[in-house]
This record gives sequence, C-alpha cells and structure tokens, in this order.
Amino acid sequence: MKAAVVEAFGPPEDLTFKDMPDPVPGPHDVVVNVTAAGVGFVDGLLVQGLYQVKPPLPYVPGNEFAGVVSAVGDKVTHLAVGQRVMGTAPGAYADKLVAPAMGCIPTPDGLSDELAAGFAISYATAIYAWRDCGKAHAGETALVLGAAGGVGQAAIAVAKTMGLRVIAAASTDAKREAAIAAGADEAVDYTQDNWRDALKTLTKETGLDLVYDPVGGTLAEAAMRSLSPGGRHLVVGFAAGDIPKVGLNIPLLKRCSIVGADWGGEVRANPAVAMEQFGTLLGWIGDGKLIPAPVITRPMADLPQALRDQLDRKLVGKLVMVNG
Repeated sequence: MKAAVVEAFGPPEDLTFKDMPDPVPGPHDVVVNVTAAGVGFVDGLLVQGLYQVKPPLPYVPGNEFAGVVSAVGDKVTHLAVGQRVMGTAPGAYADKLVAPAMGCIPTPDGLSDELAAGFAISYATAIYAWRDCGKAHAGETALVLGAAGGVGQAAIAVAKTMGLRVIAAASTDAKREAAIAAGADEAVDYTQDNWRDALKTLTKETGLDLVYDPVGGTLAEAAMRSLSPGGRHLVVGFAAGDIPKVGLNIPLLKRCSIVGADWGGEVRANPAVAMEQFGTLLGWIGDGKLIPAPVITRPMADLPQALRDQLDRKLVGKLVMVNG
C-alpha cells in the first residue's frame, strides 16, 4: 500500500509517499481500506512536531477516516469484511490502516464517506464543548470564532441542533457567507476595530452567553469581554498560533467562566464518552435534526499542499482527502 510518511518533523511540504507492507489486524482490530481522510489543524502541527503530543518517528499522519473493512481480527464479532465504517485512528493518510474495532462506527447509509471522514473530531468536539463543558441550552446566544472553517461550521451545526442562536465571526465576506450557509443566524467581521459594538447591537447590550473559541490570539480577550454575567468562554484551540494571556480580572468582573474543551484529552481519560457522543450525533442525523456541513475534497496526492493551506487558514469548510 501507499502511505504518507513523516520521517523527521518539519514543514508539510517535506511529506513523502512510500510503499509499505499491507497492515495485519491484531485480535481486536480491523483493517480499513481508506476511501477518505479528514484534514484538521492539528494534523499540520503534528507533522511539524509542534503539537503537545509528538508521535514516535517515522509515522503515518492523519487521524480521521472513512472506508471499508477489508480484514478483521479473530476476536472481532460486530464488524464484517465489506462493511462501511468511520472513526478516528492514527495513520489515516494511507491506502489502508489498522484501527481498534471498538473505535470504528458503522457509517450510516445516508452519510457519504467524504462527509463521514470529516465528521468525527469536529462534531464530537462541538457536542463535548457545547453540551458537556458549556452546559448550553436552547435560547442562549453563542459566538463562534473561526466560523467558516471545518471546526467552526461543525460548531454552528451542533449549536443550531441544540437550539442556540449563533453569531459567526469571520474575516471576509466569503467566509461570513459560508458561515451563514452553515446555519449561523448572523455574522460579524472581526477585522473591524468596532466589531464588539456589532456584538452589542446584535445582543441588545445583554452580551453573549457562550463563546466557542478554536482561534485564540488577539480575538480571545475581545470575545471574552463581550460575555454576559454567567457566560462561558469555551477554549477549543489556538489556530491563530498565539496562546492568549488573559488577565483574571476579566472573568472576575464579568462573572464569567473560562472552560477548557479538549475532546481528545477527555477521550483519552474516559474512552467510553466518545461512543455516547457519536451515538447522539448520528441519532440527530437520522432524525433529520443535524445536517452536516458540506466538505471540500482533494486527492490524497495533494496532501502536503492541503496541510499547508489548512495551517495558513486559507480553507473555507472542512477539507477531506480522497483515495482512488
């Protein structure tokens, strides 16, 4: 099989594709023929060695996949060869990967492999952040930073399913239009000096109940200052590159909370929560309550440039690499 290989941490342009032996499943594993693999901001950090977790070298990057089971371990009873599955496992940027069978989710008939491959991390993070960390409830007003990217669009879709009013923050007309198309109720241009005034107008001076922040940088403090008393600032990531240093006088005077929403850390500590979250999300899809945002696709051979575009925040929507 062919796979992208990181032999030394460095820019994504250094990625090479190599022939590797076909994987063999362990007793509790399956081999999946990968048809599509999601691209996330973390993937670009990992190949550079800039993420808080560094995989041992060499390694095959990619963490989100969809495909077809091609082999099963002798202890696996709930999955079969030929079955469509989706999930998260290391090594997704390849023709095939080995994944723990208990971490593979049967792909619903109404979900394409492309949508399935871009679903797991962004949507599970969204439900974890809104529901489990933010205790969000219907009728509240939420601001989504980085709203036009894959993470932001997933956050919008889940928030709307939960009955929230969503204000999207994005830097260009095209990105704001994409956020509205993904379900946001209103959008603001955070590049304007007076963008907090726009939030005041939209909230009728009452402030925001929640902020979904996968961006960090200079936007974090401004967004936090726009919270209402009792508001919650959900820290999801730092796509801007800078980890903000916010004075603790702000949550004191605003009487608001800063809540970390690290889905990966939660799943590593409590693996069972992921299956409950996916069950809820896929149930919403089956009921027609949750409509995943469309994804954009590129061939797997374009992976180095795709990771660069993701890191440079040039993408609108979720990017998925496809094999074949």
